[in-house]
Amino acid sequence: MSTVDRPCLGHELIQQRPALHRYVTSLVAADPHHVEDIVQETLLRAWQDADRLGRDARPIRMWLFRTARNLVIDAWRKRRAVPAGLTAEFFADRPDGITMDETVCDRVVLTDGLRRLPPAQREILVHVHLLGRAGEDVAGGLGIPAGTVKSRTHNAIRALRSVLEQAA
Repeated sequence: MSTVDRPCLGHELIQQRPALHRYVTSLVAADPHHVEDIVQETLLRAWQDADRLGRDARPIRMWLFRTARNLVIDAWRKRRAVPAGLTAEFFADRPDGITMDETVCDRVVLTDGLRRLPPAQREILVHVHLLGRAGEDVAGGLGIPAGTVKSRTHNAIRALRSVLEQAA
C-alpha cells in the first residue's frame, strides 16, 4: 500500500470508530475504560496491518468487528485464569492436618472481610499482604508517601480484625 492510501485508511477508520465503539460497548458494557482500550487496540492493528487488509475485496468494518471481538475474548480468558495462590496442593488434605474444607472456609471468610473494608484499606492490604509488595513500591505505585502506606496498612489490619471478629 502506498503512503497515499494511508490517509484514506485513516479517514475510513475514523468513520468506523463510532460503530466500533457501540459494538464493543455491547460486548463489555460494564467498563468504559476497557471498551476504549479494545477500540484503540483494534484501530491500531488495522493501521499496522493496512497492507494486508484488502479493503477492495470486503468492507473494513467486518475486519474491525472481528478483531475487536477476538480482543474481548482474549481479555476475558486472561481474567478467568486461576487466581494466584491456588495450586494442586489445596485440593487434597494438607499435611499439617488442615483439610481442604477448612482452607476454603478461611478463604471465604477472609474474602468477605476484605469486601467489607473501605476501598483504600482493601487496596493497601491486597498490595502489601496478598501481593507481598514492599511499602516503598506500593507508595510509588499509588502515588502516596511511604508513611501513609504504613498507617493505612496498620489501620486496615485493625479494621479487618474487627470485621472478622464481628463475623465470628
